[in-house]
Formats: sequence, structure tokens, C-alpha cells
Amino acid sequence: MGLSLQDQLLKAGVADKKQANKANKEKRAQRKENKGKNNTPEINKTRQEQLAQAKRSRELNRQFNREKEKQEKLAQVKQLIEENHLDLRKYENPYYFKVGNKIKKLYVNDEITKKLGQGELAIVTLNSVYEIVPANVARKIADRDPDALVVLHKPEEES
Repeated sequence: MGLSLQDQLLKAGVADKKQANKANKEKRAQRKENKGKNNTPEINKTRQEQLAQAKRSRELNRQFNREKEKQEKLAQVKQLIEENHLDLRKYENPYYFKVGNKIKKLYVNDEITKKLGQGELAIVTLNSVYEIVPANVARKIADRDPDALVVLHKPEEES
């Protein structure tokens, strides 16, 4: 490897040893002075931008995770309803129930009407479709999505 500029100047006789030492001393003093001043406004600004970006990323991740959990719970609700609903196609007696300010009806038989009144069965909804499921399944559904539970009467206490 070649000689440094300072060594080349000394060898050529353009500068003497005293001037080289003086230059080295000034260089060291300047580095020492600038050592504490390394935090320039540009670096601070960049660091602040990085911190702000990290904060935005964390918030987006939280939102994504909340949305993912919500979708998972809805999928669980859908599965619970599909696996446990009663087949109501063969019944002809209307059962009326209130949803908000509207009255809805499902066609059931006398036994289902009795069990709904006793709290053994419940009415749940998913995508505006009403289904009847056992009460224990309805409680599981309500844990995952409280808005899905439409009707669940309190079981009658025997005296």
C-alpha cells in the first residue's frame, strides 16, 4: 500500500516533521471538539421519523390482529350454528320474536315453542338468517359474538 499524503510530503521535502506534528495535533483537537456534536438536527429528525414509523407499524399490526381475531370468531360462530341448528323446514306453527323494533317469525312445532320458553333452546342470527340452537351452544356463540344471540329465555327455576 502506498504512503499517506503526509508521508509523501515529508519524503519530498515539501513539509518538515514539525509541520506534520502540528497538523496531527490540530486534527486530533478538531475531532475531539466535534465528538459531542454528532447529534445533528438531521439525525434527530431521522430518528424521530423512524420512531413515528415504528409506532404506526405497531398500531397497524394491532388493528390487523383485532380484525383477524374478529374474523376467526365469526367463523367459529358460523360453524357452531351450522353444526347445531334445528331443521325448521317441516314445521308450520309460527313463533314470533322481537328483533330491535321489528317482529320476526320462525315456523316451529309445539315442543320447540315450549323449549324456547323454558330456555332450553335459543334463537341466533348470522347474516340476517335466524336459526334455533340448543341453549349451551347459544351461550358459546354469545361469548364470541354477543350480537348474534337474538332470543334466550332464562331457564325456569323449579321450586
